[in-house]
Amino acid sequence: MEIVRSSQSNISFPIGPLALIGMRGYEKFTKQVNDWIVQLRLESMGVSDSNFIVDAQTKRFANGEGKGIINETVRGRDLFILCDVGNYSETYDMMGFTNHMSPDDHFQDLKRIISAADGKAKRINVIMPLLYNGRQHKRMVRESLDCAEALRELANYGVANIITFDAHDVRVQNAIPHVGFENGVAYYQFLKELLKTVPDLGFEHDNTMIVSPDEGAVHRNLFYASIFKLDLGVFYKVRDYGKLVNGRNPIVAHEFIGGDVAGKDIIVIDDILSSGESILDIAKELKKRKAKRVFFLVTYALFTGGVQVFDEYYTNGLIDGVYATNLTYLRPELDGCEWFHKVDMTKYVAKIIDDLNYNESLSALISPSERVIDLMRRVRNGEKLS
Repeated sequence: MEIVRSSQSNISFPIGPLALIGMRGYEKFTKQVNDWIVQLRLESMGVSDSNFIVDAQTKRFANGEGKGIINETVRGRDLFILCDVGNYSETYDMMGFTNHMSPDDHFQDLKRIISAADGKAKRINVIMPLLYNGRQHKRMVRESLDCAEALRELANYGVANIITFDAHDVRVQNAIPHVGFENGVAYYQFLKELLKTVPDLGFEHDNTMIVSPDEGAVHRNLFYASIFKLDLGVFYKVRDYGKLVNGRNPIVAHEFIGGDVAGKDIIVIDDILSSGESILDIAKELKKRKAKRVFFLVTYALFTGGVQVFDEYYTNGLIDGVYATNLTYLRPELDGCEWFHKVDMTKYVAKIIDDLNYNESLSALISPSERVIDLMRRVRNGEKLS
């Protein structure tokens, strides 16, 4: 059902009837996004379809080759394909063995579903929060530029918009200058969850400090430091450039540049928590300097080495909380960890899809400074967060 949206300022029409496809491992997330869109449209326009999800699937042959199938028409529809390339819990059989899906597998399946649409959709948009090979964004000597190549592939497939979140380096969009590229951030959602779970967190200059885990993450941490007029500290990594471990030069030390952290709550923001070794070293260094509490906000919490060491650090008082979005797969054991807090992003993604479907500006959603300031004002006025 195509619904005209009207406001005091303008009347807008959808690009086409909305359609959603959740790739393997992202079906639950996509269902929650669908439900939010239904609710948003009921609240704003009084009417909405009850379901925008299109039945689609990817299958494997016995030798591991795959194919994508869309089981209903997408002709003339504004199609949004949601894909989590980080969900390694999904498996498939190959030659009698069980394989866990890698980011490469997920990306190939994404292209299969785009191909299955067969050019019939009015527009194809890809929502890929954890950007495929986003950390391989620049070339050091003779290396592949995987992220740029993947983006160019999607552009060549006719994708009109690519929506990601907290890209490791947003400049990768330079590879596709004529394709829409939106980079959302979780600053508002992080703050809301922090204030709900730690209501005595002051965000005042004399009791709170923002610390960047490395020089590459300064821009993320500068957001809160600037808005709340807090001091900003920075750790920098001392690496051993004579060795290569798992494709990277190992970190041998973290050095700190910044003011006194003693007695202050520390907030550290980063895009990806991989094994977690770096942030645990940072937590130890901050506690050595008499920091009061240490909270980590990460968009993608992979925990490639498991969560046991985090349990130990929490028990020993070295970390006080890790906050991560549900934009990518989270280990099931995190549900039982007192120190872990999941930040739900489904409503945010739903709003982005809803606005894009009506070809409306995303600036207020992508740049959430006004929403963050308003949230803090409401909390300081005594409003309870739901």
